[in-house]
Amino acid sequence: MKIFPAIDIIEGRVVRLTRGDYGVVKKYAASPLEAAEEFYRAGARYLHVVDLDGARSGRADNAQVIEEIVKRYSMFVEVGGGIRSRGQIERYLSSGVGRVIIGTAAVKDEAFTVRAATEYGDKIAVGVDAKQGKVAVSGWEELTSYDSVEFCKRLQSMGVKNIIYTDISKDGCLNGTNLDIYNVLCQTLSLNITASGGITYIDEIKKLKEMGLYAAVLGKAVYEGKLSLKEALAAAEDSNAG
Repeated sequence: MKIFPAIDIIEGRVVRLTRGDYGVVKKYAASPLEAAEEFYRAGARYLHVVDLDGARSGRADNAQVIEEIVKRYSMFVEVGGGIRSRGQIERYLSSGVGRVIIGTAAVKDEAFTVRAATEYGDKIAVGVDAKQGKVAVSGWEELTSYDSVEFCKRLQSMGVKNIIYTDISKDGCLNGTNLDIYNVLCQTLSLNITASGGITYIDEIKKLKEMGLYAAVLGKAVYEGKLSLKEALAAAEDSNAG
């Protein structure tokens, strides 16, 4: 299983939200570049980057610093946040980004999602962010009527190969992730599933790996020193851990 440490960016700063609430923002001293270097030195070779400004605005507000990370470090970088057009996808992929994550656009424009999945294949992932079992969009601020598991099934039927599923209620809370939902998804779907949101303990890494997940995104637990990235990499037996 692959481990993707996360860098969430607001106004060029590394931040973590709690349950996706932009009103509960914790800023960290490290810049996005410094955080990337720290993760690289720890052995990570995969990186999950989210432009939180872009998630709200629909623009690539922090694209410049993200592109600098890609240029500077030999890591597979996946990027999300406000990517709602072919032009934005092309910009990131042409800069060396390994995979682009679409979220709001996948919910609001099915035709766009099908085209993106067809044209870019494994270089596209859909971020499915769930609140009380329903899909949330627009930086997690808008709740839809879509059941999150049924939506994942629909994405698979559209040809999507990668899903990053986040239980918003767990994100940034440092009290564990929703293992049950990942077990359901693994039994239901036949695509790459990435767990994101609230992963805090080494045992969770081991259980997610046993379920057969493609990857796990680690955020606040690493920043707060609750979870060692090196230990997480070892637990996941990531062949690219350095």
